[in-house]
Amino acid sequence: MPVQAAAADEISTAIAALFERHALAYREAYAQARAFHERFVQALAFGGSQYASAEAANVEQTLLDAVNGPTQFLLGRPLIGNGADGTATSPNGGAGGLLYGNGGNGFSPTTAGAPGGNGGSAGLIGNGGAGGSGGAGAAGGVGGNGGGCVAAAGRRQRRCGHRPGR
Repeated sequence: MPVQAAAADEISTAIAALFERHALAYREAYAQARAFHERFVQALAFGGSQYASAEAANVEQTLLDAVNGPTQFLLGRPLIGNGADGTATSPNGGAGGLLYGNGGNGFSPTTAGAPGGNGGSAGLIGNGGAGGSGGAGAAGGVGGNGGGCVAAAGRRQRRCGHRPGR
């Protein structure tokens, strides 16, 4: 009886087929584990970036409160920040920060004959708020003054030390 080549007998073939099925199952389980790991890492990275953004926003607000608090108390307007838009109870827009910030827009009433609120003034750098449209038959509010350094002045750009039209 001749000797068969290595792994050419029935038992070797059956064992090889068994290990092949295990290898395919392992490969499938590995692919699922890898996909789960990628989703887990993405979720963890997203959560970390959201946490960092929230912390940065808290620090930013704390810093702005520390800078703006004394100025708001002494002068009635912040050093940095935009003015609030006008409302029905307070139609004029708020003033922007002394150094940086846009004035708030005036309120636009819907009641006939009610005038529009005035726009808030900007500080050194910023745009004045737009005046609110008046109700039917009433005048609109006056737009706020632009900043002294860089602000939109109609269609022209105004810069520190430069007066438009001169």
